Amino acid sequence: MLVGKVKQGYQNIQRLRHVISILAKHGFGFLINRITLSQFLPFRKRKAEERFPLESFPVKLRLAMEELGPTFIKFGQMLSTRPDLIPQDYLDELKKLQEEVPPFDYQKVEESIQAELGRPVNELFLDFSAYPLASASIAQVHSAFLPTGEKVAVKIQRPGIDKVIEADLSILSYMATLIKKHFSELRLFEPENLAHEFARTIRRELDFTREGLNVDKFARNFADNETVHIPKIYWEFSTRKVLTMEKIEGIKVTDFDKLEKAGLDRKEIALNGAKAVLKQIFIDGFFHGDPHPGNIYILENNVIAFLDFGMVGRLSEETKEQIADLLLAIIHKDSDKMTEILSTMGLIDESVEIKNLRLALDEFIEKYYELSLENLELGKVVQEFFQIIQQYQIRIPADFILMGKALITTEGFAQNLDPEFNLSIQIKPFVEDLVKRRLSPLRLWREFNAVLTELVNLSKVLPKETRQILKKIQTGKLKIQFEHQGLESSNHTMDRVSNRIAFSIIIAALIIGSSSIIQTGKGILLLGFPVLGISGFLFAALLGIWLLIS
Repeated sequence: MLVGKVKQGYQNIQRLRHVISILAKHGFGFLINRITLSQFLPFRKRKAEERFPLESFPVKLRLAMEELGPTFIKFGQMLSTRPDLIPQDYLDELKKLQEEVPPFDYQKVEESIQAELGRPVNELFLDFSAYPLASASIAQVHSAFLPTGEKVAVKIQRPGIDKVIEADLSILSYMATLIKKHFSELRLFEPENLAHEFARTIRRELDFTREGLNVDKFARNFADNETVHIPKIYWEFSTRKVLTMEKIEGIKVTDFDKLEKAGLDRKEIALNGAKAVLKQIFIDGFFHGDPHPGNIYILENNVIAFLDFGMVGRLSEETKEQIADLLLAIIHKDSDKMTEILSTMGLIDESVEIKNLRLALDEFIEKYYELSLENLELGKVVQEFFQIIQQYQIRIPADFILMGKALITTEGFAQNLDPEFNLSIQIKPFVEDLVKRRLSPLRLWREFNAVLTELVNLSKVLPKETRQILKKIQTGKLKIQFEHQGLESSNHTMDRVSNRIAFSIIIAALIIGSSSIIQTGKGILLLGFPVLGISGFLFAALLGIWLLIS
């Protein structure tokens, strides 16, 4: 157990050295020095702080992430979906992050499938292609035929990738803690929470069972919809690291020549795709988080087939209600209400000038209020809204950001199919239905009942609680407890330091005591030396090694 921990710790330190070296190579020496990690660099490079033009840093960051490998590429891709946190020039660059990963050996594919499914490939499948259809940093996909004849796509996780990602997540978490500590201006963005959110997301992506469950949920949501096809999951051939699903053989939504040769209607495809995404967001509250053209195929009769369900977004009823309230506030040109809703949806820092925020929202509303739906480009509206959020450092739920990205992406591919397509017109009935449901008499009555129930419950306990407080005040037994916030890490550090000092004193005492015993030459001897003295030295050596490892 101890040997395993030591080995893992050594590997993590070596990986951290590698990460720091690559960051320094790409000009981030100033960051390394500020977060006190320069000791992991060669001595000659510790004070080197290469300076580049400010506008080149987004490119440098992308190149560094690509060189650092899959975890950091995924992290950069996640950051590219956060316009509330990242400046636009960084967003544009991080969106270019690509995973160029060669496929792993077919022998390892067979070994992985047998380890996961318990039987060799030739017994499980009628035919299995040795050459992958696609290869990425986390998995690769092979086509195959089931014994019953169905053509399937088999997704196999890259061997050992989970251990690589776990090591990198530890490093990201450690660096996030240091950034929070040494960059006070970035604390508002909560780098530790951002690292935690990313860790949760990528761990879900590593669990193919979750992806399969996502696919099944989409299939249930579109069971009665003839314009959308969701691939079938074959659970008897699937595990956490192997996912077998129906192979979709359609036409890429960007292959316009093939679409026209197949007699498919580009306008209808754009409409079907947009309605499918809007239904996911505004009705189901469960939507495809990355509906880019590479994840959409077109089948006969202009049917839309979605692929890759690893990234999904969820909108709770509360969030959908907040969206409805936000839309109502925009309709009524009520910037005060918008400010209140934004405060509820996320967190407006105390340093934000509310007056200036209201003015910015007023300008935002005025700019688009007079435009007709036919002239309104929803993508630009959403992007400008996110710019206001970033400017005033307003944090909102990640799924809300993902929803904005999904809408922008949907508008983009739909307009490529049909230049006259307008998402704002298609979104109108969904929004109207959302607002109607929000203001429906039945819903209002339920909310009133809920509030009334809370008031009745409060009226039952309030007199008793008040009487107890007054009694404690009269008898002088009322206690008020204060708790320091933000000192937990300092207390933990001081505790570790004091423990190490205590161990050092014990080790020193053992060495001195053992030396004295050996000098006396008395007692049971071994090779001419007292056994007790030798034992003291050995024990001191073990404690010293343990202290060094810790």
